Amino acid sequence: MALMQISEPGMSSESAISKKLTLGIELGTTNSLIAFKNGKKVSLIGDETGDALIPSVVHFPENGSVIVGENAKNKLNIDPLNTVSSVKRLIGRGKKDLLNKSNFFPYKFDLSDDRFLKVETRKGIFSPVEISSEILKFLNNRALEFLKRDIDGVVITVPAYFDEAQRQATKDSATLAGMKVLRLLNEPTAAAIAYGLDLQEEGTVAVYDLGGGTFDISILRLVKGVFEVLATGGDASLGGDDFDLLVSDWIIHELGFNYALDPHELRELAEVACEAKEALTYSDSTHISLFGRSGQLTRETMGELFKPLIEKTLRSC
Repeated sequence: MALMQISEPGMSSESAISKKLTLGIELGTTNSLIAFKNGKKVSLIGDETGDALIPSVVHFPENGSVIVGENAKNKLNIDPLNTVSSVKRLIGRGKKDLLNKSNFFPYKFDLSDDRFLKVETRKGIFSPVEISSEILKFLNNRALEFLKRDIDGVVITVPAYFDEAQRQATKDSATLAGMKVLRLLNEPTAAAIAYGLDLQEEGTVAVYDLGGGTFDISILRLVKGVFEVLATGGDASLGGDDFDLLVSDWIIHELGFNYALDPHELRELAEVACEAKEALTYSDSTHISLFGRSGQLTRETMGELFKPLIEKTLRSC
């Protein structure tokens, strides 16, 4: 039986918030989102400037408390050794998982424990669970400030292809952030619900979810409003970061950089590569300039670069 929602005098029915309040969190590799349901309407909670898309970046400053979000993202090029991004790719991972992935991370790792990766910063050594918890703390605090009331629990989306270690690490991050995790919801299922597919009577849907650091393909069958997951596939270490790395490698080769880049240069290279990839969404070619050298990248060339990764996703499909 559904509970009736009552609005007090002076409040519209849309602004009345039910007694129990649960937050939905998309803890993404690149960006994160936090939302709550107000009546029938889902509302996103933004950062201090109102931007709902919050970069999943954590900066450890020389003085003061940890910085998260857009302000942390602004430190990526300035202080790369103490600014952590794409931590979702590290959560629940060990030293062997870092092989051939070092170009993603221009900061230092503590590899003294074979089972778990840790990141060295000026503030100390932190696990991916602890770094992720800083993002979740930031999201939780923003929700508390916005809603001005306690939160009863959270539902966090995770890649369908996350293994048990990665799921448990995500829960641990939330617990460390002071959150009560009600459920981990697979991202493809969340996407299907967000598109309103749960309102259909029945049907079979394929959800192709290529994110910043993970890839999922899920086949969902809807029967009388209930989703049944028929099959999942994917790669928990394949995403937009890998596409950016291919563009970065192309830039290094094309512009003739024959020396090892330092952490600051690696960050700048990654930023230029990402900007070029995004520019080719709208243009057939884009100009690239880096450290006094320049070149031209075409959409056709980028397509050839990306073909092996696209084919990798199709094999999972």
